[in-house]
Amino acid sequence: MAAVQKSRAFLKWAGGKYNLVDAISRHLTPADTLVEPFVGAGSVFLNTDYPAYQLNDINADLIALYQLLKNRHQSFIADAKALFTSQSNQRDAYLSLRQQFNLSQDPYERSVLFLYLNRHGYNGLCRYNLSGKFNVPFGSYKKPYFPEAELHYFAEKAQRATFSCSSYQQVMQHTQPGAVIYCDPPYVPLSKTASFTSYARQGFDLDDQAQLANLAEKAQQRGVTVVISNHDTTWTRKIYQQAALHSLQVGRSISQKGSGRGKVAELFAVYQARPAPVSPPVIVQPQKAG
Repeated sequence: MAAVQKSRAFLKWAGGKYNLVDAISRHLTPADTLVEPFVGAGSVFLNTDYPAYQLNDINADLIALYQLLKNRHQSFIADAKALFTSQSNQRDAYLSLRQQFNLSQDPYERSVLFLYLNRHGYNGLCRYNLSGKFNVPFGSYKKPYFPEAELHYFAEKAQRATFSCSSYQQVMQHTQPGAVIYCDPPYVPLSKTASFTSYARQGFDLDDQAQLANLAEKAQQRGVTVVISNHDTTWTRKIYQQAALHSLQVGRSISQKGSGRGKVAELFAVYQARPAPVSPPVIVQPQKAG
């Protein structure tokens, strides 16, 4: 059988899972719905085949863009493409459009600019300051790629998806049997200087990491399989001790220095669904006549 061509996300994304889709898919069970509390760029969504998807992220700009693509992709793609010109690929133009994005309250305008900033900003980062302002510097790329085919494919597949901008806690707590959950949280830092959690203003700390593991255990007890990916560290192995653990060596996707783009250990924590407890049958004793 010929290998299936994988589909790339239209966004550049720190920690994107394009190269790990096959490894992740091996741990995902058949289900009616795939739930992703941290959808990010959507590589797992794009490269799996579930009847339905529930895709969530705390980044409101990301979810607004996805909802818009689902419902108005033709006009969006045309308007976004108009910004991919040599004139717009200048530092001054980038800073001006970044300011326009930060001042705008119009969801459509913000979505068009979000894609522009993602493809023209440094390393495809998505980062906000404490005031909620997008602050990624200019990327200085020769000719940023406009992902037209990828946008069309996402829009087509998005017809199977519902999008939400909620907390991971809400999503995990409300998922019922019949679904499988894949979690791609911001990873535990490998060093004090390697932390990258500012893709949304709220951040994601070690307490969140532990709480996510606890919610996965509770979902497992309700009959829902949960798969979580993270760095393979002593600490993650401790918080995921109730799961089946699988480790894999992978290459870094983003590093400040080329020499730092070596192999790191990726950990998959698999909480296999437990059958829902069955209540014993109630035996009714027949009443004696008379």
